[in-house]
Amino acid sequence: MERERMEFDVLVVGAGPAGLAAAIRLAQRARKAGRTLSVCVLEKAPEPGAHTLSGAVMDPRGLDALLPDWRGRAPAMTPAREDEFLFLGPDSARRVPHWLLPDCFRNDGNLIVRLGHLVKWLAEEAEALGVEIYPGFAAAEPVFGEDGAVRGVITGDMGLARDGTPGPQHVPGMELLARYTLFAEGCRGHLGKRLEARFGLRDGVAPQTYGIGLKELWEVRPEHHRPGLVTHTAGWPLDRATYGGGFIYHLDGGLVATGFVVGLDYANPWLSPFQEFQRFKTHPALRPLFAGGRRIAYGARAIAAGGLSSLPRTVFPGGALVGDDAGYLNAARIKGIHAAIESGMMAADAAFDAIAADRAGDVLEAYPAAFAVSPLRDELHRARNFKPLMKHGLVAGALAFGIDQLVLRGRAPWTLRIDAPDHAALREAAACPRIDYPLPDGEVSFDLPSSVFLSNTHHDEDQPCHLRLRDEAVPVGYNLARHAAPEQRYCPAGVYEIIEDASGPHLQINASNCLHCKTCDIKDPTQNIDWVPPQGGEGPIYSGM
Repeated sequence: MERERMEFDVLVVGAGPAGLAAAIRLAQRARKAGRTLSVCVLEKAPEPGAHTLSGAVMDPRGLDALLPDWRGRAPAMTPAREDEFLFLGPDSARRVPHWLLPDCFRNDGNLIVRLGHLVKWLAEEAEALGVEIYPGFAAAEPVFGEDGAVRGVITGDMGLARDGTPGPQHVPGMELLARYTLFAEGCRGHLGKRLEARFGLRDGVAPQTYGIGLKELWEVRPEHHRPGLVTHTAGWPLDRATYGGGFIYHLDGGLVATGFVVGLDYANPWLSPFQEFQRFKTHPALRPLFAGGRRIAYGARAIAAGGLSSLPRTVFPGGALVGDDAGYLNAARIKGIHAAIESGMMAADAAFDAIAADRAGDVLEAYPAAFAVSPLRDELHRARNFKPLMKHGLVAGALAFGIDQLVLRGRAPWTLRIDAPDHAALREAAACPRIDYPLPDGEVSFDLPSSVFLSNTHHDEDQPCHLRLRDEAVPVGYNLARHAAPEQRYCPAGVYEIIEDASGPHLQINASNCLHCKTCDIKDPTQNIDWVPPQGGEGPIYSGM
């Protein structure tokens, strides 16, 4: 197959905060040095920001370092003015006194943002510096040189029929090569996962652990709106053994971002993160905020939560992992934007210096060396015990982490580790209590189809399924038999459905619903599902999520 080939100095896979920060930093360094540097960014969404979803309260530290004059030029953001942390029971809400909140739960100086809008603006900044951005092109395969080093990527073919054969509009993917390739695909990047395996990047480190974050954007009644209020919750509707909690962020303009995070190390296969989120909003202390309002957007995304002990080695011959493709998010703070930007900048500096020294395709050791002495590493070190402690349950975990942060200031002489991947935590359905979720009321809680509709998701159905089963017998023979087909519940878009017909049960994959959250790739109990990108540009179309 003849492919178009293009070559650059640096190729960046993914136009999120990490990838764009890397591209901007490279262009800045080149301009300051008075030299020409070709930088290309690939983005699978039809435009930067369209697949972007985050809470989000942002620490501006990263943006201050990248673009010191960004204030007044970037999209509008809401200063965080008030913190509120609630422990919820079925009918109670106990507010934690502000003086008892660890620093990680305080948001003085932080900003409530719509990350999709910020990412779109960062893309414009990058292009103004001469960076080439190719939206609508998904990186499908890495390219390796004869020496085994990463040489670039191949984009996915367009116009394939459902059976994988070329259709009448078939266009082969392009081969994009570079001296160094930075992978910034976000959480559970499909190429990052393959590179970790090929180069043994996870050898000797704790397994990564994840959460699924579900989010809605609301217009609320003026009397309920408090711009700058940042609310986090723990407890109900989850049981005390399940990690997770809710958030409510009041932006300007009558908008409220609300969401719910469930740790994907949960044990009960009957649990549905989507249903837990819908139930969360019906709590007596929260329902009045949403009553009479209008839900305008919905989406979901997995987040990496393991922290410092779960970070892989981030460099390998010819490239590096940056942002949440590596797992830099600080789960204790529920913040990763500044970490993504800072990691992208550190990788960019290492790549620029290597190219300035006329190197190519080697290991960018300066990147992990810079991280080792960075404020980001110190921040993640202080929060390193958060997720391992929360495995002891809500009450014991919260108490222990409070002591770790308030008394020991994150400087405990011990480091706890996660000892098993999330999918291994799932118990057999017969050993767990069923969870009977209430019907949606259509005012505060909603059904799945109407929610997916708000995500503006689209996939051409006449293309190969991008959710691939390694063994087609597993969904019924193992998942259904032992775990009551948990993929029907952990997916936040109704992609997986067990259908009963005359031949018996079988799994139907409604791939056109997929939000690209990667939860199935993470939580499937036998790791039988591989998420790969569909045709470029397809998926959800988020507006400022």
